[in-house]
Amino acid sequence: MDAMATIRSLLIHGSTLSLLTMVSRVLGLLREMTKARLLGTTALSDAFSVAFMIPNLFRRLFAEGSIAVAFIPTFKKRLVEGGEDELKGFLSCVFTFLTFFVTAVVVVGILVSPLIVPLFGLTEFDETVLLTRIMFPFLAFISIAAFFQGILNSVGVFTPSGAAPILLNVATIICAYALKDVMGNPARAMAVGILIGGFLEAAIQLPFILKKGFTFFFKSIRKAVKHPGTQTILKLIAPTIIGMAAYQLNDLVSTALAGNAGQGVVSSLQYSLRLQELILGIFVVSIGTVLLPDFAEHAKTGNWDMFNVRLQSAIDIVALITVPITFFALCQGETLIRLLFQGRSFTEESVALTKTAFIFHAPALLFIALNRILAPAFYAQSDTKSPTFAGIVSFVVNMALAFVLVEGFRGAGIAFALTAASAVNTVLLFCFLKKNPFIKMAGALKTILHIVKLCLFSVIASVPVLLLNQRLLTLFVERNRFIHYGVPFVIAAFVYFAIELVLLIVTKDALTHKLISIVKSR
Repeated sequence: MDAMATIRSLLIHGSTLSLLTMVSRVLGLLREMTKARLLGTTALSDAFSVAFMIPNLFRRLFAEGSIAVAFIPTFKKRLVEGGEDELKGFLSCVFTFLTFFVTAVVVVGILVSPLIVPLFGLTEFDETVLLTRIMFPFLAFISIAAFFQGILNSVGVFTPSGAAPILLNVATIICAYALKDVMGNPARAMAVGILIGGFLEAAIQLPFILKKGFTFFFKSIRKAVKHPGTQTILKLIAPTIIGMAAYQLNDLVSTALAGNAGQGVVSSLQYSLRLQELILGIFVVSIGTVLLPDFAEHAKTGNWDMFNVRLQSAIDIVALITVPITFFALCQGETLIRLLFQGRSFTEESVALTKTAFIFHAPALLFIALNRILAPAFYAQSDTKSPTFAGIVSFVVNMALAFVLVEGFRGAGIAFALTAASAVNTVLLFCFLKKNPFIKMAGALKTILHIVKLCLFSVIASVPVLLLNQRLLTLFVERNRFIHYGVPFVIAAFVYFAIELVLLIVTKDALTHKLISIVKSR
């Protein structure tokens, strides 16, 4: 399969998932807008942010990170080599072990919450502990949902897992408004919504698994642990957990530093990261999700030519998307923040805090996006050690910079530390890929030059946007918030991306012409 066909395949398989992910991210943004409207950057908002971050950290550690990288390659192998009874036994043992383990973590987490919360230096101690205890069972639901997602993605079914996060965001938004008086405050209402949403994420996927003919039951924990499939996954997970732990400790320590840097810093960083996740989630996350099962299949069958073509195409597409968006985000960051969050509890101080964080978070878009593409290339080969080492090094870089910069720069210093760490992680992953004799990054230099060209074009496209920005805002100043900031933002986006596209077409950018041809053919 040539590069053109590979790009077409990525777009076709990722289009539905991208649409669902975009809806999910938009709803996630609406969830943050709801939080901004009801809580702003108050102490109660910081309490909710920390309380949700703690179980969320374990979710990324045990659910998304470990299950995705260890379960899918193992399951793909057994799909090819094993019989129906063996497959059922494997799924039953993994399901039993996962359920037992995450339930134990939830119980311990609820009990030790009063010992964890003081690390963040928040004024709302009792409220933070209560919110943490309400939301900790979310970990169990979301871990089971990740297990279900691994099964479905392995057989090329992406729609249910793409739709699942939509339910989480919808449940949280509805509960925030419907239960805020019943629960005593909006933070508790949102916590209940998170819990309900986590359950729904798992529940929506189960019918599709049964429809595919996969069944599993509880077994004794002894049998579950001793099963060869469980042992294989645990061996793969061990280094992954270390690497993911280092990565997630970034969030934990950064949040602790932010909590001690002043009121509102934690929340402003969370709002900024939500904007970053929105941009990444629309397309980049979908590419990474689609790639892992494909990479695993190509690696198991020794089809390295296809593996390399698919990897190179994904990297090129990600660069074409994220570089222009990064520059546009830097130009329109304040307008976007005011459009989405300003109002009620989200004051001018909130805008300033969030804008400062976003300016230093935005440059990480390319690096984080590339990491989402490069990591599956290792996991598909059952190589969890290389990404683990890269994660540990990036953790050290992040922590060192955050500790040094937080005192003088507060949220901006923490955001810059995360961006620098993401860049280090990307460089290390590329270096480790070059050591694999089967992976040929023949187009690496070409990709670097393409990124440089995209940066230059983005700077050129940014100039008229910066010149027009204040005039457009003044023109609509008497309107409501959505018109005042929304219309200038849309006009700026049209001008910016039109210029970017014209520059790419005039200079006969190869990837742009391929994408245009694919769109026309459809």
